[in-house]
Amino acid sequence: MRLNVSDAGSGPPVVLLHGLFGAARNFGSLQRALSPGFRVIAMDARNHGASPHAADMRYATLAGDVLETLDALAIDRAAVIGHSMGGKTAMTLAVLAPARVGRLLVADIAPVGYQHANAGVAAAMRAIPLHPSLTRADAETALTAAVPLASVRTFLIQNLRLGAEPAWRIGLEEIAAAIPDLEGWETPAGVYDGPTLFVSGAESDYVRPEHRPAIRGLFPAARFVRVRHAGHWLHADNPAGFLSVVEGFLHDWNG
Repeated sequence: MRLNVSDAGSGPPVVLLHGLFGAARNFGSLQRALSPGFRVIAMDARNHGASPHAADMRYATLAGDVLETLDALAIDRAAVIGHSMGGKTAMTLAVLAPARVGRLLVADIAPVGYQHANAGVAAAMRAIPLHPSLTRADAETALTAAVPLASVRTFLIQNLRLGAEPAWRIGLEEIAAAIPDLEGWETPAGVYDGPTLFVSGAESDYVRPEHRPAIRGLFPAARFVRVRHAGHWLHADNPAGFLSVVEGFLHDWNG
């Protein structure tokens, strides 16, 4: 599948892959900051943003979408940065097609399965009655039980188009059905031995010491950095700190 992209700047290519329920626009500030020195391509994953919808959301399939999109853009090799779901896609891409990934930055996720509340979140989103008088405040209130954090509710409701015929922009049904695949992990065959950086929020527990053997097994050159004053959404919690890490990682990237 060819994905919808936001393409800005010129220079060595850098690909940005967002997390679950997100979109390319989540990396807007990072894209603007990097675009003076790089060609920065932020991609909407399938069933997200303005990309097409389809049932299969296994990570090998999501990585294949990125490859097809790079082919369409005539990009042979790129630095790849992925957060959460996008980080798992980036890891899969790097192992399955190492020649296409010049360097890899994985933001707050490990190559392991997780048990999170995403199924409940998707169910709560699907349960919101979509009628013409629906307001953004009403929709956020309907999510309160499943999503206690107001900032996360606001993030999720960005995917809802209001008006005479309210509808989800995202492929919510497809995402809901694919939660086991998205929270899980199927280890791809191979290794990626290029420059690799795992960046975690200092207040997040997604990347733990016990995950390091699995990380080293796939990414023998992996290094680890933590961003202060940040949780799982580290690029939103501490954008300046995350940008500093990204710029350091890309400083000698020349394509």
